Amino acid sequence: MTGGAAGAAGDGSTDWAGIGPGDRGTPHARWDTWLRDRPPDAELDIPSEIRRLVVVAPHPDDEILGVGITAARFAAAGVEVEIVAVTDGDASHPESPTVCPQRLASLRVSESRRACSVLGLPEPVRLGLPDGGVRTQESRLTDAITDVIGRGGGADCLVLSTWSGDGHPDHEASGRAAARACATTGARLAEYPVWTWHWAAPADPRVPWHRRHRVVLTAAELAAKHTAVSEFRTQIAPLSDQPGDEAILPDWILDRLITREETIFL
Repeated sequence: MTGGAAGAAGDGSTDWAGIGPGDRGTPHARWDTWLRDRPPDAELDIPSEIRRLVVVAPHPDDEILGVGITAARFAAAGVEVEIVAVTDGDASHPESPTVCPQRLASLRVSESRRACSVLGLPEPVRLGLPDGGVRTQESRLTDAITDVIGRGGGADCLVLSTWSGDGHPDHEASGRAAARACATTGARLAEYPVWTWHWAAPADPRVPWHRRHRVVLTAAELAAKHTAVSEFRTQIAPLSDQPGDEAILPDWILDRLITREETIFL
């Protein structure tokens, strides 16, 4: 979930410019109240024809923060799950005086591996595209996702990617690449929001709420997700007490992302 400036794209075109100083986004309490008071969205059922799930994660934590329990349910149901890790997340602390990008990437890959293991998910397939520069590699990413889909055919495959209007440029580029790969192969496409919970507001017309389906977590699943996220130590805690090493995912961000429901746009 590497932060940074975002552009506009996708069917929910946004103008979000990234997290600025003092910008804490929409608090989770507002989301909780709005989601609780509106008519409940449909729950996501695992389609009987789906035999493979491909999760596209721009950074090493998006797969868990966005859809970790959803993917775990598919795996538990016997669906073959593959996770495509687009970048190694080496740009999360560009001003760090203590951890170089290469070391950070190594740490984040290890964290992702352990977090996936907590939820019974396989080791992600790592593409190593530039963190913060995925949009310059969209064709390459499209080809990579197409290859992953193609190994098993498209008709029985569901691709679950970050939403192409999510705000962060890497998330949007991943969503667009996934859409093109699905169009080529015949695989089904679903999307999930991550940064949307920060910049959007309840009922925001830029967000395709009409496509929202939810996965309602049990207490055990919620606890497991907390345990998995605790593996992302380079993101949830400061790298050191020096400027540039601040936590990327402080509690007020995690409160929005680890809730009783995961959101899928179908």
